[in-house]
Amino acid sequence: MAVDIQKLFNEEVPAKLAKNPDGAKAIGGKIQFVVSGEGGGEWFLDLTAPSSQAGNPGGADVTIKIAATDFQKLHENPQANGMQLYFQGKLKFEGNQMLAMKLNKLFEL
Repeated sequence: MAVDIQKLFNEEVPAKLAKNPDGAKAIGGKIQFVVSGEGGGEWFLDLTAPSSQAGNPGGADVTIKIAATDFQKLHENPQANGMQLYFQGKLKFEGNQMLAMKLNKLFEL
């Protein structure tokens, strides 16, 4: 089933951060998501003081860039599809790539 990216980042992720701030702090860091294409957008997650906001305020430790269609694949199966998308050049990281590797924990909160 396709994920509503807007709803995920505007409602579900902030709710998870509020529900489990210690889990978010364990991941740590500041992450900028840039999802291009229909249904995409930009979101900034501060996991050091768990919060989420739309837009790009700057100061991210890692920026993750992906097309909305590829984000759907990533969300369906982060482990398998994440590596495949990365090696195809469809999932791009700028900054601390090790922080990006912890992201599957974010969606498990």
